[in-house]
Amino acid sequence: MASPAPAPTIAGNGIGPHPVGNATVLDVVALKKHFPVKKGLLRRTVGQVYAVDGVSFSINAGETLGLVGESGCGKSTVARTVMRLIEPTAGSILLDGEDVTRLGKTAMRPYRRQMQMIFQDPFSSLNPRMSAGDIVGEPLIVHGLARGKDKERTVAGLFDQVGLRRSQMRAFPHEFSGGQRQRISIARALAVEPVFVVGDEPISALDVNIQAQIINLMIGLQERLRLTYLFIAHDLAVVRHISDHIVVMYLGRVVERSPTAELFRRPMHPYTASLISAVPPLASTGSKRRIVLKGEVPSALNPPSGCHFRTRCPAATARCAAEAPELTEIAPGHRVACHFPGVVVAE
Repeated sequence: MASPAPAPTIAGNGIGPHPVGNATVLDVVALKKHFPVKKGLLRRTVGQVYAVDGVSFSINAGETLGLVGESGCGKSTVARTVMRLIEPTAGSILLDGEDVTRLGKTAMRPYRRQMQMIFQDPFSSLNPRMSAGDIVGEPLIVHGLARGKDKERTVAGLFDQVGLRRSQMRAFPHEFSGGQRQRISIARALAVEPVFVVGDEPISALDVNIQAQIINLMIGLQERLRLTYLFIAHDLAVVRHISDHIVVMYLGRVVERSPTAELFRRPMHPYTASLISAVPPLASTGSKRRIVLKGEVPSALNPPSGCHFRTRCPAATARCAAEAPELTEIAPGHRVACHFPGVVVAE
């Protein structure tokens, strides 16, 4: 019998071929990042900030996973930990099945080409002393991919891809608008031909009309280059537009994960329901009532016992204080961490 045909792959960039289709590009398992709190002359550790506390998710090739939640819930810390810009306290980060969690700088270097990041603020993420062309071309030099005229040709092509003029390659960051600066950031991320790209609130510092342009650019690039995205934002309308699946975080933990359409049609965690109800254009896709949560988000230095959301949940019981709910599958691809999924939250 003839051997089965091999699975289709994306051309590799230093590591090997990258699977497409249903293959998992990124797998994050029980990821934790705790920041020590030190006091006194001897700088003794007196506590921990539980910024990320056991987060797990995976992203398939060519898909976009949206990561949402209130400010301070740990979204950006997840992004920086996944990228190994900060070191995890515990857990595992697997890229194309390879565990990169504890790799040193030298061993990690080839994987840096596979994962790139677009930062939130295009005003501070670009070196003001470098021209736009040099900023985009720097990764090519760092990774030994191109120099001289080859680098110039590659950078010119990247400018074309992100909608900038080649004549702007010699201009400096202060000569560009905010949207143009973010296009430079995107070109820089694409320079090393990554497979996985993290967008850490890449449009939050931009005007609304420019936000739409950048989102459409990212979607177009994903389709042409077969990119895989982790997209972090607090705007649910934007996340709904770009994401295949959505992960909802609250105080360092995942409370719900679902295919996008299913999440907006049937949010099962009371926190998710409250987020969706807060967006007027989306009110008809979820609860038709505005859900107003009581109280403030607790401190990550001293989170509540059991379910972290229980102090703001009107449906909480003694069980919620005593037992942290597991992330349980209630429908295909739809998981929720709640002892009473689908409970009606009072106004």
